[in-house]
Amino acid sequence: MVRSPEPLSTKSARPLRAPQLPLVELSPGAARPLYEQLYLALRDQIVRGHLRQGGRLASTRRLADHLAISRFTVVTALERLLAEGYLEARRGSGTFVTRTLPEHFMRPPDGQTPSPAGRDVRAALSRRGTQLSSTRITGPRPEEPRAFQSRRGPLDVFPVRAWSAIVRRLWRRGGYKYLEYGPPAGYGPLRQAIAAHIGVTRAVRCAPEQVIVTSGAQQAFDLLFRVLLDPGDRAWIEEPGYLDVRAALLAAGARLVPVPVDEAGVNVEEGIRLGADARVAVVSPSHQYPVGVTLSATRRLALLGWARSRGAWIVEDDYDSYFRYSGRPMSALQGVDRATPHAHVIYVGTFSKTVFPSLRLGFCVVPESLVDAVINARAIADRNSPMIDQAALTEFIASGQYERHLRRLRLVCEERYHAMRLHFERVLGEKLTLSAASAGTHVLAHFRRRLANDPGLAIRVSHLAAAEGMVVFPLSRYCLTPPARDALVLGFGGLSTRRIAAGADRLAAIIRRARESGRRARRS
Repeated sequence: MVRSPEPLSTKSARPLRAPQLPLVELSPGAARPLYEQLYLALRDQIVRGHLRQGGRLASTRRLADHLAISRFTVVTALERLLAEGYLEARRGSGTFVTRTLPEHFMRPPDGQTPSPAGRDVRAALSRRGTQLSSTRITGPRPEEPRAFQSRRGPLDVFPVRAWSAIVRRLWRRGGYKYLEYGPPAGYGPLRQAIAAHIGVTRAVRCAPEQVIVTSGAQQAFDLLFRVLLDPGDRAWIEEPGYLDVRAALLAAGARLVPVPVDEAGVNVEEGIRLGADARVAVVSPSHQYPVGVTLSATRRLALLGWARSRGAWIVEDDYDSYFRYSGRPMSALQGVDRATPHAHVIYVGTFSKTVFPSLRLGFCVVPESLVDAVINARAIADRNSPMIDQAALTEFIASGQYERHLRRLRLVCEERYHAMRLHFERVLGEKLTLSAASAGTHVLAHFRRRLANDPGLAIRVSHLAAAEGMVVFPLSRYCLTPPARDALVLGFGGLSTRRIAAGADRLAAIIRRARESGRRARRS
């Protein structure tokens, strides 16, 4: 029980300062109870030094009157602070802020806190951490699709009922099996289903034992780069290229070699000139992100030839090859690499685009020589993906529902791509020209000549769009060096045709405002 202070009547006693009466804002209607709100507020004031170290608190009765709450609420909060050592009770004197916490911990520094030797003792990121933190790959993820968020599939056509029925059936048939830890390499039947599926649809050559299930493609990149690279090793990345890959390479301590992308894909000859000694090359040969081109057959063979001659690894990002709605699909680069078991291509796939992102299931197909190392790295990272999700995906594939869903996705994406072209030509034809696409869920929008001469227009459009709840990224976001001609990366896969039409109207107004703000800035 917290005791209220009693007055001291002895004249020889040292005079006490006035008891501290903290100002605390409480919300009676909040989900958190009042005593916990009071406890958190007082603890925060103690740590920040707003309540004087060694200072006496007002009595519990006075605190209760001051805050217009019950004395019981005050006593409950203070007893918790006493138990945790933030306060101390002195018989006959009252309750005091503890003196045992370090002085510099009690008061946050105004700027840097020097040590006795005058050095800055603030905890700091490593050099790699500082570099990594400067590469922001994600922002707030809205629940509703936004125009024109890229790398988002048509989630509105996912067969939720069919998936739910599969999950319910699995739990009924003995769900306890899915409560235990699973193998780090993944659920065995899922590895078999993936190997069979990509063998037919992507011409990937592998045994089920070479398939390693991961928490999305991003974890596959992270594991592979940590296994294949030492800090300081050089790695090719496409320029412009996928930010998440760039971040994963930086996390592994790689030195980046940006290799330009043109209409034939990544320029292998230029990559060799810039970094022939690279240990890894990360490419998206079937549908490059964000430019959308396909790696030519000549360059595929040249890339394989370089890797074999140098003993380098090629990591193939096959993120959206299933979204092809015209022309023949290109086979995976991995299937061309015949040097089994010492192949040089590692294939990375994901179900985030074709099933749904929060499933967090992807995979990599590695040469036999890497299987044990990558499985062990997966075990170290997070042991395994949820077993029930893997089992559900296995049945989704084996039942044929996955293939039916893929066919529907292709039709929906084709419809939305044509809606994109129709509405942009109607509203933005004089301002933008959309790149032609035969696959994927995004396009590039280049400014017409008279707008292309406005420096920084794409970035201003991006900022104004974000303020209005839209997701419109400039092409320069995906480049290490500014491109000669900036553009807008616009996704349409997750948008209904109605949202595409409305988004085109809003984007037209945003571009007008962005141009006007640029003119004002130049005049000033």
